[in-house]
Amino acid sequence: MSSIRLWREIQYRFGQVPNLAFGFLFLFIASASANATVLSDFQGEPSSIESHIGKGKWLVVIFWASDCGVCNKDAGQYESFYKKYKNNKATILGVSMDGSARTDLAKRFIARHGLTFPNIIGEPGAIGAMYTQLTHEVWLGTPMFLIYSPAGELVASQVGAIPMDAIEGFIEKHANKENVN
Repeated sequence: MSSIRLWREIQYRFGQVPNLAFGFLFLFIASASANATVLSDFQGEPSSIESHIGKGKWLVVIFWASDCGVCNKDAGQYESFYKKYKNNKATILGVSMDGSARTDLAKRFIARHGLTFPNIIGEPGAIGAMYTQLTHEVWLGTPMFLIYSPAGELVASQVGAIPMDAIEGFIEKHANKENVN
């Protein structure tokens, strides 16, 4: 979706935004490439979602923020899913939207919930633009989910909470379809 079409969608959903400076800023942010280095690991090294895709396993990407109530409530589910599937058919990648100014809060979130799956971090605006570019959907907040097939194809996206057992069911259903074909 082009940034102009995206801007028109936002105008349609939220009404005309009177501040043109905001409009141009949004268009600039929304034009960011999904392949641009907008993510890093917690040591500051560049990272990407792409480096985790297509390794013969389903990949569930969970976008979270340390101050997201749902993310805090459901973090145990994410970790349980990871432990259950990491050695066979699926894995998780966490993407913190806390940004560089809140890296310490993101690290505390990971420690508080005992998360052992890989996590990377980026700036909220850049991640929102990346999500929109990948899914052609407007980013609305956390949590957000992307599901990639073992072949590396983006097969599902979700903004908002979803139980991990629903994701398990989705993977089972689609894994069985792949095995039949």
